[in-house]
Amino acid sequence: MPLIIDYRSDTVTRPTPAMLEAMFSAKVGDDVLGEDPTVQLLEQKAAAIFGMEAGLFCPSGTMTNQIAIKVHTQPGDEVICDALSHIYLYEGGGIAFNSGASVKLLQGNNGRITAQQVAGAINPNDVHKPQTTLVSLENTSNRGGGSCYTLEDLQSIHEICQQNQLKLHLDGARLFNALVATGQQAETYGKIFHSISICLSKGLGTPVGSVLLGTETFIARARRIRKVLGGGMRQAGYLAAAGIYALDHHVKRLALDHEHAKTIAAALQKKDFVGEMMPVETNIIIFEVKGRFTPKSLAAKLEEKHIKVMPISPTQVRMVLHLDIHTTMVDYTLETLEEL
Repeated sequence: MPLIIDYRSDTVTRPTPAMLEAMFSAKVGDDVLGEDPTVQLLEQKAAAIFGMEAGLFCPSGTMTNQIAIKVHTQPGDEVICDALSHIYLYEGGGIAFNSGASVKLLQGNNGRITAQQVAGAINPNDVHKPQTTLVSLENTSNRGGGSCYTLEDLQSIHEICQQNQLKLHLDGARLFNALVATGQQAETYGKIFHSISICLSKGLGTPVGSVLLGTETFIARARRIRKVLGGGMRQAGYLAAAGIYALDHHVKRLALDHEHAKTIAAALQKKDFVGEMMPVETNIIIFEVKGRFTPKSLAAKLEEKHIKVMPISPTQVRMVLHLDIHTTMVDYTLETLEEL
């Protein structure tokens, strides 16, 4: 198979012909001046899906997360999150750089923390300690192997936050994967979280963009911070049109990515060089490499066969299924694994 089969991330997807057509035909204006009708439509559409008041289109999920943290905190405050959280591991130290906040890391279960852990991590009213003001969750959890929260656990954490006057943010970069895998309703999330970040450029397949959701007051503040961070875009409707198309056409198909992930995971578990594997709930496979391969040597061996995977630690490899991985590619991957 001459084509590259790229499992490194679901960020490598490219727009489909139909998505490109929607982009080229988009009506645009100057979004910084509030005049891009397609951006406004995307923001309204995303907010309506989750039953929230307003949305803000941004270039990346890192920006939407960092804006939310900045709105919810003051310098010297503390954010509670899991130790595997994207906001802590993969956003360039942005919590400290942008918000001047500290972080209390919790050791959860594959990226998921509990209400009991959150309650135990809230600092007392003591001038020696930072003031706890924000809890951030990630669903699905990237470094947790695409793990999903139950609604019961989310509701319990919400109640702890309400009791302690804490804000609750969701990094929902792959939230639609969680919704498809669990059958949960998007509107329920809008009732649990004060803010939600959804990414359009992963499994949904757009070239760029995320949307931050919240109340109108929250989004008005967020819009100011987006400007400060350099995130104000002009004729961004061409990009927003891809997001609208994705929300209309690419959500249900995520189930196929999940099916492909489970198929490949089953084949991997039969190999002598594969050790412990995280439960495969959605589109991410994270597994231990042992014996005759290291993560780097396995990645190099697979690349000889036109298959790209990502070593994410000295002992682990990650594979992510997405829009550009078709069934024939999965079949070729299975054949290649069989030969190793």
